[in-house]
Amino acid sequence: MKIEVFSPTIRRKEMDAVLSALVDDALGPGELSLKLIAVAKEYINFEYGVSFRSPTFALFYALKALNIANNEGVLISALSPYYYIQVLKDASLTPIIADVDEHSGNITKATISKALQEASVPVRCIINHHTLGYVPNTADLTEFGIPIIEDISRSYGTNTGELKAGALGTLTLLGLEERDVLTAGGGAILYANSRREAAVLKQFAELPPEYQLPDMNAAMAIVQFKEHEKNFARRKEIAEVLLQASLRTRHKRFLQLDIAEYNNYSFPLILQTGMKDVVAYGNKKEVAVETAFNDTIIVKLPEYQSRCPTAYSLSLRTVLFPLYPRLSGKQIEKIAKVLATLP
Repeated sequence: MKIEVFSPTIRRKEMDAVLSALVDDALGPGELSLKLIAVAKEYINFEYGVSFRSPTFALFYALKALNIANNEGVLISALSPYYYIQVLKDASLTPIIADVDEHSGNITKATISKALQEASVPVRCIINHHTLGYVPNTADLTEFGIPIIEDISRSYGTNTGELKAGALGTLTLLGLEERDVLTAGGGAILYANSRREAAVLKQFAELPPEYQLPDMNAAMAIVQFKEHEKNFARRKEIAEVLLQASLRTRHKRFLQLDIAEYNNYSFPLILQTGMKDVVAYGNKKEVAVETAFNDTIIVKLPEYQSRCPTAYSLSLRTVLFPLYPRLSGKQIEKIAKVLATLP
């Protein structure tokens, strides 16, 4: 049986929590959704948070909280999720696309400066997506004096020195989708680290139930928070085995900031040979290999490919290998063997 690239880390505890919610008829937003915010606050130490049914809702209301005027600019990475574009369109805002650094896959002071110079409208916000879980130097980005929405959906658990991922954002979005670090089968938490932004977020506490995270999903997310440290340690163990195998090849890895420990959201490689050959080789050995950036702006909107050459190059050369806590010893050995013998 082929080893898939992603598999949600859902164990008996998560299933029992969801079953309890079902037995209690707790399907819509209710007590468990409120408990989730309390649990998340305990782990992240934010000032105030709101849960939503999806990251799209969370991002829309994050932008609304910043009170950006119609048609003004919001700067985003070319490797951001494509859904950002639709949210900006729905909010009547103008996307300003920035290229990325070739070593981290993230926006930097240099790529932002270039995008700001070329922008046709004033830029009132930066959405700082953490590419494949790698945390950028957000402290540098704050020097622009532009509000930052940090998306830590795939970097949750990574600390930069004493700061948690997302600690420097004006607002921070934590997705709970199937392929995020923490999964509730869908949903998101939007939170503020300071009292000023918390006061703005509180106006969204009483949105209609259709916008809020259902208790069934909240039940799963609560367990995911509590199990994260164990899962983080397991990811680290697996990643070390895969890293040693990958060092025997010519292919490269992204670089994480020296003061940050990567959460091993995935195991990406930047290929120095043809992607088709590597994907075909993995399939032959029953180890799935996926292109890393299929759902990103640079792939979905070809008109930006010439303007963002680094992001475009990475989109053509970066693949993901399986890395998740539920992998067995035999599966890890099999993936490592494929990595060590890649064409």
